[in-house]
Amino acid sequence: MPVTPGPGQESAWDYPRPPALQPSARRVVVRSGNTVIADSTSAWRVMETSHPPTWYLPRTDIVEAAIRRSSTRGTVCEWKGAATYWDVIAGDRVHPSAGWSYESPTPGFTAITGFLSFMPGVLECFIDDERVLPQEGGFYGGWITSDVVGPFKGGPGSWGW
Repeated sequence: MPVTPGPGQESAWDYPRPPALQPSARRVVVRSGNTVIADSTSAWRVMETSHPPTWYLPRTDIVEAAIRRSSTRGTVCEWKGAATYWDVIAGDRVHPSAGWSYESPTPGFTAITGFLSFMPGVLECFIDDERVLPQEGGFYGGWITSDVVGPFKGGPGSWGW
């Protein structure tokens, strides 16, 4: 059963399928410890039924030395197309495949061509100074904040949603 949103909240169950793409001027910061990987106020968020939003940041707001193309084989999203994975480098730490992008997305998602999203279960991700919680399950990369309610796909028993 969907949670009823409170004031200033939205429900992931009100998001469309296929997903919606929305620009955002909110401040998005991605870190690994004290190392800033990205800092942006020009992100896009993808909103799909039963999922917390996934945030995509422009390459110009990402520290280029902090990312390298991963050897992980890309997956295919039925809506966005083939994903490219990125390792995240923070000092002597390497976070394998902690980011992904769509270098040649489907027509409805060309606005995020080359933009990267990051796994909040691996890196510290923030929206307007609020630490993001990761979407359960480790497969999806949704970003859970206090202004979005679920329940969210990814946890036990939700695979067939």
